[in-house]
Amino acid sequence: MKKLLILVCCLNAGMALSQGRLTLSDAINLALKNSLDIQLAKNNVEISTINNHPGVAGALPTVTATANDNEQIVSINQKFPDPSRNTTRNNVSSNNLSVGVTGTILLSNGYRVVTTKKRLNELVIQNRYLLDAQIQNTMAAVATRYYDVVRQQEFIKTIEQSIDVFQKRLDILMARKEAGLSNNADIFQARLDLNAQVQLKQQQALVIQQGKTDLLNLLFLNPDSTITIQDTIIVERNLSLENIRTKLKDNPQLLSANEQIKINELIEKETEALGMPTLRANTGYNFNNTRSGAGFILQNQSYGPFISLNLSIPIYNGTAFKRQQQVAEINSKNAVLQKETLVQTLETGAVRTYQAYKNALQQLETEVENYKLSMQLVDLVLKRFELNQATIIDVRQAQQSFETSGFRLLNLNYTAKLAEIELKRLANQITP
Repeated sequence: MKKLLILVCCLNAGMALSQGRLTLSDAINLALKNSLDIQLAKNNVEISTINNHPGVAGALPTVTATANDNEQIVSINQKFPDPSRNTTRNNVSSNNLSVGVTGTILLSNGYRVVTTKKRLNELVIQNRYLLDAQIQNTMAAVATRYYDVVRQQEFIKTIEQSIDVFQKRLDILMARKEAGLSNNADIFQARLDLNAQVQLKQQQALVIQQGKTDLLNLLFLNPDSTITIQDTIIVERNLSLENIRTKLKDNPQLLSANEQIKINELIEKETEALGMPTLRANTGYNFNNTRSGAGFILQNQSYGPFISLNLSIPIYNGTAFKRQQQVAEINSKNAVLQKETLVQTLETGAVRTYQAYKNALQQLETEVENYKLSMQLVDLVLKRFELNQATIIDVRQAQQSFETSGFRLLNLNYTAKLAEIELKRLANQITP
């Protein structure tokens, strides 16, 4: 059922893209479907799942078939108490044929097989956590790039509003000129300001195109595909630092670090088991046949089943096992230290990001008011300019205040959204 839902989401995303429209949900679903990094992580999960088998751990019997056929030419010189039986021959053909099937099963080796099987299972779990981490990272990257395009599109709307104001200023000046109340200097300056805004709009259009290209790259789509994004940045305002810090325990990177500690501890036990006795049971069937063209024995044939026990006790190997054990213990300590470092990094990242999030929200409240005031100021100055109660410099200053406030408002909104995305990524809470 889960696979069916994912397939439906991907089909819906594909249909939306074919129509040129792209929503955040569409973009994330396409990235989850096409991301090569996610496919690599999935392959690692599949590899570890395949290896998580008793046979790989050494718990299952092994069966080996062997065959050997040796043909040779020999010289024979045999002497007996009865000289009449003496044999001397050259270039005598001789053949030795041996065939056997042997089955071996491990009975005991210090629980190394059991420990290896546990380690293989932990590797599967770890790779699944790493896959979850890659999925979260991919969704966060797509959301960040998507909202950047939205921000840049909002920028161009602010520029277009400025162009309207500069056009009105120029129209007023042209009307005054017809009435003989304006000079060419003001008109030339108005045209220069208007042309500068038009160029700024063209530059912003390029920024939007390149932003969409970067987004298509994250989606592994044709970089010159045509997409339309119609969206706004809405920041979730009820995120709690305590809740985020509580959810950090679900961070897949941290869970993977926990698994690495378990894996290293199991490797310790495996290494320790290298110094333990190993007991194996062997059984099988052998067939041997020897033929000679001359000599005391012309043919010797033996065959039949066998069973045996093999006990191997390591006594001394140049302290190699001991040193491997010491290295394994250090690796386990390193895994603990790496986890503690990661915990500190995640905690610090969460606090710093939340500080940026709250600061952006606080500034947004003031900036929204500033933006409204700047719009009212532009309207007021334009009316005064039309009545010849304000100068062209007054209009430019009002317009610059409007642009600065508009850009600052959009940037603050985007900053707050980025902080929200990062906090959710740290808490493993980003969803398609």
